[in-house]
Amino acid sequence: MKKLLSAIAGLLLSLSILAGTVNRVEPPSWWVGFQNPELQLMIHGEAISQLYPQIDYEGITVTAVTRVENPNYLFVDLNIAPETKAGTLQINFTADGEIMSTVPYELKARDAASAHRDGFNTSDVIYLITPDRFVNGDVSNDELPQCKEGIDRSDRDGRHGGDIRGIINSLDYLQQLGFTAVWLNPVLENNMTSTSYHGYSTTDFYKVDPRYGSNEEYLELDHELDKRGMKLIMDMIFNHCGSEHWWMDDMPMSDWINHYPSYEITSHRRTVNQDPNASQYDTRAMTDGWFVPTMPDLNQRNPYMANYLIQNSIWWIEYAGLEGIRQDTWPYPDKHMMSEWTWRLLAEYPNFNIVGEEWSLNPAIVSYWQKGKHNADGYQCHLPSLMDFPLQAAVSRGLNNEETWDRGLIEIYEALSNDFLYPDAGKLVVFPDNHDMSRFYMQVNQDVDLLKMGLAFYLTSRGIPQIYYGTELLLTHEGDHHGNIRADYPGGWDNDPVNAFTGKGLSKEQTDVRNYLSKIQNWRKNQKVIHHGSFMHFVPFDGFYTYFRYTDEEAVMVIISKNEEEKNINTSRFTEIMSPYSSGREIITGKQINQLETINVPARSAMIIELKK
Repeated sequence: MKKLLSAIAGLLLSLSILAGTVNRVEPPSWWVGFQNPELQLMIHGEAISQLYPQIDYEGITVTAVTRVENPNYLFVDLNIAPETKAGTLQINFTADGEIMSTVPYELKARDAASAHRDGFNTSDVIYLITPDRFVNGDVSNDELPQCKEGIDRSDRDGRHGGDIRGIINSLDYLQQLGFTAVWLNPVLENNMTSTSYHGYSTTDFYKVDPRYGSNEEYLELDHELDKRGMKLIMDMIFNHCGSEHWWMDDMPMSDWINHYPSYEITSHRRTVNQDPNASQYDTRAMTDGWFVPTMPDLNQRNPYMANYLIQNSIWWIEYAGLEGIRQDTWPYPDKHMMSEWTWRLLAEYPNFNIVGEEWSLNPAIVSYWQKGKHNADGYQCHLPSLMDFPLQAAVSRGLNNEETWDRGLIEIYEALSNDFLYPDAGKLVVFPDNHDMSRFYMQVNQDVDLLKMGLAFYLTSRGIPQIYYGTELLLTHEGDHHGNIRADYPGGWDNDPVNAFTGKGLSKEQTDVRNYLSKIQNWRKNQKVIHHGSFMHFVPFDGFYTYFRYTDEEAVMVIISKNEEEKNINTSRFTEIMSPYSSGREIITGKQINQLETINVPARSAMIIELKK
């Protein structure tokens, strides 16, 4: 009997010691001074639910401790009083009054201007970078023992070695080109066995992938951007994680992931979100399905998951000083949770900006999500911006198609005529291409003139322009395989035969297009009429599409011509807006235009004219 009691006592002691081991506390730190005083900690550790967390810190109250079906998790709700001081508190984990483990937790002081940060806006031009394919600035992180996939630059789906250090080293170059904001495809850990370079299979929501660098280097990137007056936009994914995420082997609850362990692929029928006649079956088939077998679908209806994701966004904004978020696959997560997410973020950061990816060519579908939209079903979101996929498709068609009554430039005009559907079309992100589609140069059949017309349009029309890395270098690819579209940036690796940074090996056309883009973008930086002016366009006629950006004080005229020869355009149609002006200056060539009754427009070109009184 004595031996049995001794064995039981030893077992209980072992369990207590085991239960005292805390593997993770997420968020890993927090700040005092938020509008919302509530914080929910997710604590993971072997048998941690056997213990009770206690905190003795002035201003901090433990309001709830939730034990879930997995004994290796605790969810601890805290209230942080407004007067709470920054510092390090101790979380004591106790059993029968005895402290079994203590974990320090840092509460930081917010920067005084943090809540009032300005998000990316219409004054910006965004440069989109796939980090693995841009510049390899630190070869020491190419192969790391803790990472399952190493470098193989010959594999279009493999890791090529680009990193945050390479981006930092390239910021002067990007600034000279006229870019004012940088959006990186996801940089968080993707410790997957294969095809991890794209970043969309997160395995740790609080850690930068070590092959890109570290959290500290990401913070350094933001500081270097700040020095140059540039902004950082983070790519986030709430719909799914990677199948090799650390929690997949030990999930908190059975409904943490949709359709687990036997997954179902999503139907991709995104219109169920707006369809008043959609069945619940079809709605769940879209929102709860997995993208691919390696991307488990997160269940945002689970309130702990929802809170986890919302707090993760706030943590990165505050930690890294972000000026924006691009949210991947916007219509796939639970739409009510996404509404709450936008509301909670903007409550803390009223001037922040978020753009959602709704890849639909129907503006009625895209506009459903924008802040201020009055939807028939009563749904309200607080999303400021969306990617303007309908306009992107129309511009590609309009430039390529032969000019007829209903094809060609009229397709761009008609797309913009749908702006009445949006609460604020001026806040949409406009773009010629991105990491998921054929490059713009390929879309226009490698026609440099058409590409220039498109760039001039995107940089002067309404909205916030975004350019994909390499568009300025006329990058091409075979087929539409993503690994080919996301090609290595010339000069990003030692011994590259072509180097965009030095100009070595660039063709005459590449140099010309890059200079063309740079000239417009650097002019655009100081043009409030482009940033905030109204937009007026005229029905395309005689091979010309003409539109104006204007305020009460100034106006810019843009003429896009698909005519095969230079041709005069009679401006009498535009009297309602041009009447105060008598001359102008074309900003690409610098040419002075001394009279505006007729303007000579070169063949297959775009003219951007500052009108003068």
